Amino acid sequence: MHSLRWAALAWVLSPVFSQPGFCQAAAGAPTPVFRFAVSGDSRNCGDVVMPAIAAAVHQEDPAFYWHLGDYRAIYDFDEDMVAPAALQVKQPHMTISDYLAGAWPDFIKNQLSPFGDLEVFLGVGNHEMIPPKDRNAFLLQFGPYFDQPAIRVQRAQDHDLGEGLRTYYHWVKDGVDFLTLDNATDSTFDSRQMDWIRARLDADGKDAGIKTVVVGMHEALPGSVGLSHSMCDSGEGIATGREVYELLWSLQAAGKHVYVLASHSHFVAEDVYRTPYWGDHVLPGWIVGTAGAVRYRLPAEMGTRFARTDVYGYLLGTVMSDGSIHFDFKEVSAEDLQRVNGGKYPDAVVGWCSSANKDERVPKPVACVGVH
Repeated sequence: MHSLRWAALAWVLSPVFSQPGFCQAAAGAPTPVFRFAVSGDSRNCGDVVMPAIAAAVHQEDPAFYWHLGDYRAIYDFDEDMVAPAALQVKQPHMTISDYLAGAWPDFIKNQLSPFGDLEVFLGVGNHEMIPPKDRNAFLLQFGPYFDQPAIRVQRAQDHDLGEGLRTYYHWVKDGVDFLTLDNATDSTFDSRQMDWIRARLDADGKDAGIKTVVVGMHEALPGSVGLSHSMCDSGEGIATGREVYELLWSLQAAGKHVYVLASHSHFVAEDVYRTPYWGDHVLPGWIVGTAGAVRYRLPAEMGTRFARTDVYGYLLGTVMSDGSIHFDFKEVSAEDLQRVNGGKYPDAVVGWCSSANKDERVPKPVACVGVH
């Protein structure tokens, strides 16, 4: 349905296609096929921010929304569940046990339900693994999201139904293979997942029907501009992350379109693998940890690339008929937060999330071991 709608109406109805960088109706020019939205890290203020993201996303008529992990803080109360004491907001007392029991149901109710009938895909972040939470508890809570029809049908087509629920998966839509990976524990991919990734990417390379591979995960692969907050945080993460990067590079060199999406760092940045670490082996990549988490300072090595902090929002991906994908960052403003949350949360909490939800410490550069 989305493809038919885009083919017939996109050039007229969608203002984004009149912006620079989009081909107009030149003969043979790529045309838009479908859109999708993606962001991650909605702890701290996600209950305030995610409804505004959902409202904005609905206006884009996307095929799905993709969340790359870190739903609730877990190690401490999220400020949208227990307001900062300095705000002097009257609220019921919440115990630690109350919070731990209610954090994930709160995420589903207040952050996912605003998307309504829109298909939502979830990734897993490191905060989902903070004790007493673990992967088993995670799958008990979120199992239906990891066994939804698109995932189940894809596993059946792959003859991959031997295992039960797991936190990594893929689905194919209109020649695009979307892979959700899990590096939430020890900043690495475990051995079973690595076997799956190798097989999946090998199959994509041999399949002429796959034009594009989009990989989404919580922590960025080694060698990104987020070096100090990525898979460079562990030796095993460096090894497995570099192997995955090289596999993706081989696909790109063979003519596939490849894109790598991550969150974990609480800012937005594009072209994150154009670094000395990778030299001329550059994969298109974004970091988009802008869905409500405490906002970080930008690393000094950002240079002139597009990068912003102290913002909330999401990436809008537009898949074109040639398999390329155009990405645009869509910010939700303080006015958007007030409009969507009016009467639901105290103005003081919404205002705090707009202006005070930030960490002023500037990260120090940290080099990965074994520079490429």
